[in-house]
Amino acid sequence: MATYQVEGSLLEACSCAAPCPCWVGDDPDGGRCDAFLAYRIDKGTIRGVDVSGIAFALVARIPGNVLKGNWKAAVYMSDKATPQQKAAILDVWTGKLGGPIADLAALIGEVKGVHDCPVDFRLEKGKGTLRVGQKVEAEMAPYTDGQGNPTTLNNTIFTTIPGSPAYVAKATYHRVNIPEYGMQWTFENRNAVQGSFRFSG
Repeated sequence: MATYQVEGSLLEACSCAAPCPCWVGDDPDGGRCDAFLAYRIDKGTIRGVDVSGIAFALVARIPGNVLKGNWKAAVYMSDKATPQQKAAILDVWTGKLGGPIADLAALIGEVKGVHDCPVDFRLEKGKGTLRVGQKVEAEMAPYTDGQGNPTTLNNTIFTTIPGSPAYVAKATYHRVNIPEYGMQWTFENRNAVQGSFRFSG
């Protein structure tokens, strides 16, 4: 029996031009990548704890090729999460419970801090918006083909939603203001990724 089963949505944006070269294993534009990954668990349980409806964001500075790791990250958990929900989610996303997300967790070299914060995660008709307190704000929409179908990434060497296709998107704006960790940037019309996930482990 699985220790956890969670499903939901991803919003991600970074400093690279779109589409992001990190997903195919190339070096990031400019030599490093400044990014956030935000997840909203729409439905799921972790060790029997219901974590449905909880969103959180990981803000990261990636010093070089994404696959070489050594990310510096800060985590912002929805202030709606109970202590039990927070602990359970962190156990999955730090790799303690194994499964597909553990490989991603292994790339993080240092967690600067874990904080409770209002997280407003919205994804409606392809338009994604994220606001994490006064720390992060972004708006994005996917690229599409001539019929309006979203452009997808599949079978990439790197992914933040293992086992699921990702939608190539563009963030009209992407702002991070976390001076206490040296994370301050503002980008317009850079890479973004959207998608759905379903993890079990």
